[in-house]
Amino acid sequence: MLKYQIEGLDSIPFKPENIFPWIKKVITNENRLVGNLFYHFCSDEFLYHININFLGHDFYTDIITFPLTENDDIISGEIFISVDRIRENASHIQTDLYSEFARVMVHGVLHLLGYDDHTAEQKREMRAKEDYYLSLLPLK
Repeated sequence: MLKYQIEGLDSIPFKPENIFPWIKKVITNENRLVGNLFYHFCSDEFLYHININFLGHDFYTDIITFPLTENDDIISGEIFISVDRIRENASHIQTDLYSEFARVMVHGVLHLLGYDDHTAEQKREMRAKEDYYLSLLPLK
């Protein structure tokens, strides 16, 4: 089950449910089962407070992912995404909002699938996975 909610914002510039079938494909393509995924689309400030209170990190970020199961075969989690960061990132790298939202949404799923981005090599692998799956993203 994939669900979303908007935290502290009036709206977001796309419909996440349009991306959910693609997210499910990513998970099944990695030979895992789709569990419960909850996306929270929020402001910079909302996510900043989560980052401080739950992770002890005093900085802004575009995404925070919390796994909800210890079963590696079932992908379940809560994914918090800053809409403010996504807009800024899309502008900075000169891409459209839809693609940047999709990239960040799949980034969270890749973390739940066990991919990390702490080292340079892990970052390269994560980016390659993002790029591959974005190539399979249906147009709006």
